[in-house]
Amino acid sequence: MLILYGVTVFLGAALLFIVQPMVARMVLPLLGGSPSVWNTAMVFYQTTLLAGYAYAHFSTRWLGVRRQAALHALLLLLPIVTLPIALPRGWTPPTTHTPVPWLLAMLAVTIGLPFFVVSATSPLLQRWFSAGAHRDAADPYFLYAASNCGSLLALVSYPVLIEPHWRLSEQSWCWTIGYVALAVLTAVCGLWVWRTARISDTAESPATETSVNASVERLTTRRRWRWVLLAFVPCSLMLSVTTYITSEVAPIPLLWVIPLGIYLLAFTLVFARRRLLPHEWMTRAMPVAVAAVVITLVAMILHPIALSLALHLACLFIVSMVCLGELANDRPSVHHLTEFYLWLSFGGVLGGIFNAVVAPLIFSTVVEYPLTLVLACLLIPGEGRTATHQQRVLDFALPLVIGLLAANLLEFLRMTTMWSMSVKTAVMYGLPTVSCLAFMRRPLRFALSVAAVFAACSAVPGYQTGSTLHVERNFFGIHRVSVDPTGDYHWLAHGNTLHGIQHVDPAQRDEPLAYFTRSGPFGQAFAALDDSLKQRVGVIGLGAGSLSSYGARGERWTFYEIDPAVEQIARDRRYFTFLKDCPADIEVVLGDARLSLQRASDGQFGVLILDAYTSDTIPLHLITREALALYLCKLAPNGVLIFHISNRHLRLERVLGALAQDAGLTCEAQSDAVKDTMGELLATGKIASKWVVMARQPATLARLRSDSRWQQPPPGFQARLWTDDYASVFSVFVWR
Repeated sequence: MLILYGVTVFLGAALLFIVQPMVARMVLPLLGGSPSVWNTAMVFYQTTLLAGYAYAHFSTRWLGVRRQAALHALLLLLPIVTLPIALPRGWTPPTTHTPVPWLLAMLAVTIGLPFFVVSATSPLLQRWFSAGAHRDAADPYFLYAASNCGSLLALVSYPVLIEPHWRLSEQSWCWTIGYVALAVLTAVCGLWVWRTARISDTAESPATETSVNASVERLTTRRRWRWVLLAFVPCSLMLSVTTYITSEVAPIPLLWVIPLGIYLLAFTLVFARRRLLPHEWMTRAMPVAVAAVVITLVAMILHPIALSLALHLACLFIVSMVCLGELANDRPSVHHLTEFYLWLSFGGVLGGIFNAVVAPLIFSTVVEYPLTLVLACLLIPGEGRTATHQQRVLDFALPLVIGLLAANLLEFLRMTTMWSMSVKTAVMYGLPTVSCLAFMRRPLRFALSVAAVFAACSAVPGYQTGSTLHVERNFFGIHRVSVDPTGDYHWLAHGNTLHGIQHVDPAQRDEPLAYFTRSGPFGQAFAALDDSLKQRVGVIGLGAGSLSSYGARGERWTFYEIDPAVEQIARDRRYFTFLKDCPADIEVVLGDARLSLQRASDGQFGVLILDAYTSDTIPLHLITREALALYLCKLAPNGVLIFHISNRHLRLERVLGALAQDAGLTCEAQSDAVKDTMGELLATGKIASKWVVMARQPATLARLRSDSRWQQPPPGFQARLWTDDYASVFSVFVWR
C-alpha cells in the first residue's frame, strides 16, 4: 500500500509540473513570448495550489478522512468534462494596459478546475495515509519528498523529452490519459482509507475535535506566520533569480527551468527521511553565498556568464535549503499536516504575487532580488541567546558604519586614478561586503549590514560605463536608455541586449547603426530590392525605430509593436529621433504582431521585416509554419520577407531554411562577421548580426544570390518543422 500511495503522489505532482509549462507554451504566442508570462502563470498556479490545499485541510477537518475520500472521488470526475486542455477561442489580450488580469482569467478558464483537483493530491493522500494502520502512518511527510521528486522529474522532462517529441495537442491528450490514471489510483487509495481508517479519523465533530485537540500540540499564531515567512523567501528568491539571470546575465531560452528545479530539489532533500546535506552545513554556508552574490549585484559583474550563473543558482539552493530546512524541522504532528501545507502554500502565493504583480509596478529594476536576500539573512538561525541592551544597539550601529564605509569608498575610489579598475572594484564593493561576514552569527546585524551595502551602492554612483537616462519596467521587461562612455551614442537595451543605437550628433543621427548598418546584411538586402516594393513596408518590432532611417518620402512604413513602453521611448525626442526624422509616413500598431497582421489587407506589403525580440530571443510563435503563411498572405506576389535572427544561443537559420523549403520559397542568409567588442561598437556603431531573406521567385533575390556574402541556409535540419503546435529550442540550441 505504501507503493500505491507513493506512485499516486508522484504522478499527481508530475502532472502538475507538466501542465504548467505546457499551458504557458500555449499562451506565449498571445503575449509575445515575454518572460513575465511565466511569472504571472506561477502566481495563478500557486494561488490555485493554495485553494487545493485549503480544500484538503478544511474538507478533511470537517468531514473526516472517510467521508472526505468519498467526496474527493466525486470531485475527480468533474475535470474530465474540461479535457483535453485547450485555449478558449476568441480571447485577445489588451494592448493599452497590463495583460496580467487577462492572463489570470485565461488560465482560470483553461486549466483552473483540473489544476485545483490535482493540487490537492499530495496533502490529501498524506492525510489519508496517516489515518491508516501502516507503521509509518505517524510521520507521512516522506511522501512530500516523493511529490517533489515527481515535480522535479516532470520539470526536467518537459523541455528535454516531452516538448521535442510531442505537439501541444499530443501533450494535452497524454496529460488527459495521465489524469484518468491519477483518478483511478486516487480512488483505490480512497477505498483503502475507507476500509482501514481509524475510528478517531472518520469525522471530527465538535466533541471529537475537542478531545483530539487536548492530546496534540497547539499551534500559535507566531509559529504559523513563521511558516509563511519561511515559505515566502525561497519562492520569492526563486522568481527573483529567474528574472535577474534571464534578463541581466544570460537570456537563454528555458533558463527559467533551472531555478524552479533547484527550488524543488531543496524541497525534496529537506523532507527526505535521511538528509544528504546536514542543515548546519547549509546554515554556515549561507552568509558566504549571500555575500558573494551581493558583490556581483552591486558591482554589476555579469562575466564570465557560466560562473555568474553558477554563483546565483548556488546561492538560491543554499538559501532554499536553509529556509525549507527550518520548515521541515518545525513541521507539526500529523493532526496539523494539511494546515501546515496550507500555510506553506500561502507563503508561496505571497512570494509569487510580490514578484509577478507588485515588484514590476513599484520597482524599475529587479530590486526584489536584494530585498529578498536581506529578508533571507534575517531568517538565518542565530545563537539562540537573549541579546543585551548593548548588543541591540550594536545591531543597528555597526550596519550604519558598514554603510558609511561603503559610501565613502565609492566616492573616493571612483575619483582616483591610482589603481586599475579591477583593484578598485575589489576594494569598493568587496571590502564592505566581506566586512558583513563578521556579523554572520547575529542575523539582524548581518541582514542590516547587507542592506546598508545595497543602500550605499545605490545612493553613490560607482564606476559606470556611461550614464542612464531612463529606466522603465513593465510586463514585457526592463528597458534602459543610456549614454555610452564616450557620450556619442544613445543606447536602448532590453535586459543586457542592445535593441537600438543612435548618434547624438544631429549630422549623423539619421544613420542606422547596430544591427541595421547600410554596409551590413540588412543594408545590402534592402538596397538590392526594387524601389516599387518599398512603397509599403511592414516591420514587426519597433525598438528605437532604427529601421525607419531607411524610409523615403512617399513611402508608408507600419511598425507592429507589442510593448507600449517601447513606442513611448522611440517617440521621445530626448532619447531617439528616428521616427521624428523619417520622411516616410509612419504608423505604429500596438499588440501582438500576428493578431494585428490579421487585420491588414492581403498583399498589402512589398517588404515585411521581422525584428521582434524579447531580450535576446525571438518569440517562437513568429517563426512557425502558420506565421510564415500569414506573412505570405499579407505580402505582395513579388514581395520580400526579411528576418533578423541574431541570437547567442539558437541557430535559427536552420529553422527558417526548413520553413522556406516547406513553403517552396527561395532563401538566402548572411552572418555578418564583426568583432563583437565594446571597442568595435564605439568605433563603428556596428554589431554582428544574422539575417535571412525569402521570396517566392528566385529572380526577386537575383542580386543577393550573385553576392558571395549571401548563402543558402545550411541543409540537414533533422528536427520536425516548427509549427504553432510544435517548436523545440533544444533542436537548435548552442551553448556560447
